[in-house]
Amino acid sequence: MALKLFTLISFLCFISCFMVIASQKDEYDPTTKTMEEFSGYPVHEPHLQDSFTSLSVDTESLQRQIEELSTFSDTPAPSVTRVLYSEKDVSARRYIKNLMALSGLSVKEDAVGNIFGRWDGYEPELAPVSTGSHIDAIPYSGKYDGVVGVLGAIEAINVLKRSGFKPKRSLEVIMFTSEEPTRFGISCLGSRLLAGSQELAELLKTTVDGQNISFSDAARFAGYENAQDLSSVFLPKGSYSAFIELHIEQGPILEEEATSIGVVTAIAAPASIKVDFEGNGGHAGAVLMPMRNDAGLAAAELALAVEKHVLESGSIDTVGTVGILELHPGAINSIPSKAHLEIDTRDINEARRNDVIEKIRNSALSICKKRSVKLSEFKIVNQDPPALSDDSITKATESACRELNLSHKKMISRAYHDSLFMARISPMGMIFIPCYKGYSHKPEEFAAPEDVANGVRVLALTLAKLSLA
Repeated sequence: MALKLFTLISFLCFISCFMVIASQKDEYDPTTKTMEEFSGYPVHEPHLQDSFTSLSVDTESLQRQIEELSTFSDTPAPSVTRVLYSEKDVSARRYIKNLMALSGLSVKEDAVGNIFGRWDGYEPELAPVSTGSHIDAIPYSGKYDGVVGVLGAIEAINVLKRSGFKPKRSLEVIMFTSEEPTRFGISCLGSRLLAGSQELAELLKTTVDGQNISFSDAARFAGYENAQDLSSVFLPKGSYSAFIELHIEQGPILEEEATSIGVVTAIAAPASIKVDFEGNGGHAGAVLMPMRNDAGLAAAELALAVEKHVLESGSIDTVGTVGILELHPGAINSIPSKAHLEIDTRDINEARRNDVIEKIRNSALSICKKRSVKLSEFKIVNQDPPALSDDSITKATESACRELNLSHKKMISRAYHDSLFMARISPMGMIFIPCYKGYSHKPEEFAAPEDVANGVRVLALTLAKLSLA
């Protein structure tokens, strides 16, 4: 009986390979599906394995799209500035939707402008596999951050279509709204809402930008009239069977090591802290040093304490940054009476990161006592948990790299991504490609066309594998 079953399966494999070579039909053959169901053997998978070398990326077209998208900017080239719900953002969104439609994807948007382009699989009732990123850009940044993960995802679908692949699970490209916190101070706004953040939905009802324009008014300007019904954006857990994001590394490791692909195993999540000290001001010459209650020195001491506590963690994955330090009144001949700090701490280990935060708090209290100043605020603005990539996705990505003969290494993402929140909906993974000197969020940001193409090929093959799962 075992021998007969083996013979049947071998025959079906032969037939499937013959069908791939002989048939170029666009529609999935119902006879093939019957054979699959009878034998329990995925007839389309040999096609995937046999034809991976033909996963040809239209590099010229993809590079042209990257350049075209960069022209939707409020600052001159080579910089890119594309802020949420601005005129340039609306034009860029229209461009992406047009590309999705040209690729044969069914396109839809939700109430805040997350854009979805779906390629239906031959078992569309199954949870789809999704991929994507963002296209908004902070002021005077580059043309690759996020964009590679959107345009590259659309091209990955085109690659699979050109190869003749037929997905079992539907494949969906997502363009997330406002990954950058530029306008409303909220990063990953679209993916947070997709992940069901009721807290954010409530906050956005009263959120305004620097020009006192409300979130809902800005959304209406961009054409999203239903932005007040934010619960409609929420997706239940399990809406996707997998999510994988293609992205430039935003660091120098892959380029320095001449490695083609980074397979991300975890995303380090930040906790943001706001700290305010109040002391006594006075004339810089008239108030003697022993008599001072200098809020500026308290802030400086806390900044050094942040570095100390991060280094004491014992892990290279723990980082801390004082990105904002403001002194009042801000005159050279006046002792600072107030000081404001904003601190970013990150780690892939949540407990270790939170331990650093507690040590920073204790240091702030100790500094106040020592310098006779007041700690008027110590506020944790956000404290998102890190996310681990799913083993099944990292294994599929590594397998794709081996089949494509591309060097790869496992690594963590130290930057924030929409993937962090998609991990709350489905298993998650990320693919990194090298970028020039690790530059990002600046006009010099660059990824070589061949590196982008390699990332797209790995993404395409990984999507195909996950679709058949």
